[in-house]
Amino acid sequence: MAKPAENIDEATTPYESWARSQGIPLHKGYYVEDIKTLELGWWEERQCNAAFLVLAGQEGVSEARVSEIPPGKTLPPLKFSFDEIVYVADGRGLTTVWAENEPKKTFEWQKHSLFLLPRHCSHQLSNAQGNKPARLLHYNYLPLSMTTLPDAKFFFDNPYADSRRLYGDGEFYSEAKAVRETDTRSQWHAQRGRQRNIWFGNLFPDMRSWDKLEVHAGRGAGGHLLLLKFPASAMKGHMSVFPMRTYKKAHRHGPGVVIVIPAGEGYSIMWEEGKEQVVIPWHEGSVFVPPNRWFHQHFNIGAIPARYLAFHSPEGLVGYSERTEDQLRDQIEYTAEAPWIREKFASELAKLDLKSAMPAGAYQDKNFEWGYEGE
Repeated sequence: MAKPAENIDEATTPYESWARSQGIPLHKGYYVEDIKTLELGWWEERQCNAAFLVLAGQEGVSEARVSEIPPGKTLPPLKFSFDEIVYVADGRGLTTVWAENEPKKTFEWQKHSLFLLPRHCSHQLSNAQGNKPARLLHYNYLPLSMTTLPDAKFFFDNPYADSRRLYGDGEFYSEAKAVRETDTRSQWHAQRGRQRNIWFGNLFPDMRSWDKLEVHAGRGAGGHLLLLKFPASAMKGHMSVFPMRTYKKAHRHGPGVVIVIPAGEGYSIMWEEGKEQVVIPWHEGSVFVPPNRWFHQHFNIGAIPARYLAFHSPEGLVGYSERTEDQLRDQIEYTAEAPWIREKFASELAKLDLKSAMPAGAYQDKNFEWGYEGE
């Protein structure tokens, strides 16, 4: 089983050198067991406790960090020259966003909310609860940007301002809207000419209870999917939901895809082709990142449907997107998986006096199709 992330004093990239200079913990490893209890340190500049995550699969592409807002406090204003996704691991509060000489816009968030902080605009984060801190997970592409421009002042002290997105047509943080598109992300769906909704928005109120899901047949397990994009931004992601006592097909893609668990209990297995497997136990609040071109597979041994939320790396970089480019090479069907995969799943369930809900037909026919309500 993999060791959880630990604070390691070593910098290997311009981004890590900058992060190390901030004087807060920098955790390396394969996963974080729970970002709600992760060790943080005081960040004087931001006036909060925080920590950077530099997990094995981020590989200089994406930043993940955890920040904590003290009870009843508002953090100092901050402006940066990149888009950033924020997932609320715990707590309830407010975000205020504005451009210079323009009115401020404020919205509320709660545990499991997801929202975007737009580039070139100022923002302020507030904890609306006076009796407990709020914990946030932040995601952006700063490490990749600093690879070509290793000057932190460009990203944090840049006077350039752009208010067009924030004050354009419609309310920036209005309810997400669905756009029906032909699914090219999955070969399984593309070959069948299937369409699905992609949800565009800058605020998703509760990822744990989001129920506007699409069938995700190509990855098995009778699972469902939410595809989400942030308008006029390179940031995007998806959330997968799959039933208890089932598991997904193994697949692989590029680095930088950060995964956080909104609900459920289980484990994932990650491995580089032909090498030893790494087992990642997870539950609500766990975070991990599959390394570049490592197969990974997700298993639900909990009492409820499992949900994992994946923040994608930039799609324009060859081999770096979350998309599985060649399903024959980059996905392992149940019929072709190693026997120990199924055996371990049965063993883990047996410890809980449970049995697998995987249908026998899935192991016998690679074209096996799960039954989906309404299909």
